[in-house]
Amino acid sequence: MKLLHIDSSILGANSVSRQLSAEAVKAWVAVHPNTQVQYLDLAVNTPPHLSADALGFRTGQEAKTEAERAQNAISETLVSQLLDADVLVIGAPFYNFSIPTQLRSWIDRVLQGGRTFRYTANGPEGLAGGKKVIVVESRGGIYSTSEGGRAMEHQESYLQTIFGFIGITDVHFARAEGLAMGPEARAAAISKAQAEIAQAVATPLQQTVAA
Repeated sequence: MKLLHIDSSILGANSVSRQLSAEAVKAWVAVHPNTQVQYLDLAVNTPPHLSADALGFRTGQEAKTEAERAQNAISETLVSQLLDADVLVIGAPFYNFSIPTQLRSWIDRVLQGGRTFRYTANGPEGLAGGKKVIVVESRGGIYSTSEGGRAMEHQESYLQTIFGFIGITDVHFARAEGLAMGPEARAAAISKAQAEIAQAVATPLQQTVAA
């Protein structure tokens, strides 16, 4: 089994999402000791935002310049990592009501027509199913317990949509929210997220893992 561990927080050692995503990977490997882990730190190795040079995987045009070839290589590496993984553990902090731009840049690279999704006569079809995703979220405030908070939240709702679009339905969210609301709230938020991680790790994969 192969696990792709992705972090996107810019806070380094001070990041709660990094702390919890590492705990999630450790917990998974404890249950599945033969898992091969690959690590991608998007805050350190951020994929460049899409540009005209980077659209080869969307247009289908052959790369003609060195810049286009370099951008195509980045996209191919990232989508291959995703498709090769059986399990993804993603640290996704809450920045300005959504996800970090570093994580968005990764998403822009891996949503590739013909690779992770395709359009059919019946609409879009995801091609990257058969995977389990554990998303570790961190939030300074609380957004899940009120209608107004949920209306402002474009982190979990966005990621749920993205993974569903590419065919991944076995998605679990471990949510640490209220981290900036005092020491007691912070400790409670982390403890709750740790319990949700344990539950996600213990939940069997919904679909047979691809060979």
